[in-house]
Amino acid sequence: MIDKFRPRGAFWFKRKESAASQMPAGILTYAIGDIHGRADLLSELLVELRADAAAAPSSMRRIIVFLGDYIDRGPDSGKVIDLILDLGKGEEFEVRALKGNHEEALLTFLKDPTGGAAWIQHGGAETLGAYGVAVPRLRTDMEGWAEARDQLVLAMPQSHLAFFQSLDIVFELGDYFFVHAGVRPHIPLDQQSEHDLLWIREEFLDASPSWRKVIVHGHTPMPEPVLSPLRIGLDTGAYATGRLSAIRLVDIDRRIIQVRSGGPGRALRAI
Repeated sequence: MIDKFRPRGAFWFKRKESAASQMPAGILTYAIGDIHGRADLLSELLVELRADAAAAPSSMRRIIVFLGDYIDRGPDSGKVIDLILDLGKGEEFEVRALKGNHEEALLTFLKDPTGGAAWIQHGGAETLGAYGVAVPRLRTDMEGWAEARDQLVLAMPQSHLAFFQSLDIVFELGDYFFVHAGVRPHIPLDQQSEHDLLWIREEFLDASPSWRKVIVHGHTPMPEPVLSPLRIGLDTGAYATGRLSAIRLVDIDRRIIQVRSGGPGRALRAI
């Protein structure tokens, strides 16, 4: 069902549904898909989430879950982290920030800069640029990559590094399991490997559901959110499409929330 609840500007609620799955009573939860450096869209979305949460009963616990991939590809990775850190300083929401495969790639580069050439193929150049670090002219220049890593360490605020190092892998609440990429079928949720939770794609997307909770995930970009009984996909390729998507979960109610702006017209890339 299409729901035109509170339309304003680039924001609307879409596809209001009720499901058998539910959140614990008295908790209002939002989950936000892959941001990829689009601080403009995140800022706009947070305005809308704040307005929506303010209309809820004051006794409700309010949680925002970020599903990872804050950096790379888009222009403002550092500003995205600042927005999330600032949100966490307030008392409006409990913030749960999960690790994505792109954050793992950044942390790997900080430990071993020889992987820099591979990282920039998937958006790392934009992250380096956001922190004022130049990409080596030659991808095979290992000394240049080591220098770029050292410059990134100096340029990155300590609060950002601490944020990347403290990211959770999963978050569970009620009948919902929040994770960046997905889960491997036929393996209990508490026995999943970190690599699968950050990277899995077709084995999860193409599987017949074998899990007992609704998996809320990002990682695989789609033109519109996926909303099914046992899977909610929220990566709508913000860096390319100008669409940043979230879901609002309270009791058995589920609503997709999305903000839009002009995208750069880039092709969606899944990695």
